[in-house]
Amino acid sequence: MYHPTRLDSDWLDLHLNALFVHDGQGRLVTRNDLDRGPTPRFFLGRTRDGNRWRFREDISDALVARLDALCAEEPFVPDLREPPRYEARYREVLARHAPVRDTWSGPAYRFPDTLPLTDANVVPLTRDNATLLHGGDLEPWIEDIGQSEPLLAFVRDGRAVSVCGSVRITTEAHEAGVETSAGVRGRGFAVAVVAAWARAVRELGAEPLYSTSWDNASSQAVARKLGLIPYASDYWLM
Repeated sequence: MYHPTRLDSDWLDLHLNALFVHDGQGRLVTRNDLDRGPTPRFFLGRTRDGNRWRFREDISDALVARLDALCAEEPFVPDLREPPRYEARYREVLARHAPVRDTWSGPAYRFPDTLPLTDANVVPLTRDNATLLHGGDLEPWIEDIGQSEPLLAFVRDGRAVSVCGSVRITTEAHEAGVETSAGVRGRGFAVAVVAAWARAVRELGAEPLYSTSWDNASSQAVARKLGLIPYASDYWLM
């Protein structure tokens, strides 16, 4: 599945299509997840070789034109942690539509060609073994069974302690959603279950993708331990 000639901006295209549902004009309609939640009003994805940007469907053409002109001048970034050059201008222009309520930013990762072997404690979650999730903080994942496949759990002492599933799906790529029980974090369970999930996604003929926020140190630690490769920086304005 690994494509050594694929540019970072090509990976960003896969990521964008997995994150959001677009209309015929390329505007953002909903998030591409089970909840179909609201999209950001403005999305900017930056890579070392190209940038991509999107606008929510209800943003006026006049404001889109102003933002689009700024985005066209946004430089490519050798350091993905560097904030957008025109961040203040984006916020100023978007505030003419409505006040900016929230900002979100973080790295997007792809997986290396070689992945760890699947740990024997990792199992697929099905309706038949959903009781593995009962009684703990991972119980809400029961509703994902049958909808977020591959959906896997690391099982310890007869209970699921870490879960990873495909929370955003296209034919070409799956985005990981991962959660570990609060009392057992930092023990490698998330690393094992994410690696197994990525293998399962590749077996389906799709690319596994992983993204998080710059503030989520534990999620970035999982990426680091797996040797994930950052290809883009996401920036959202709500």
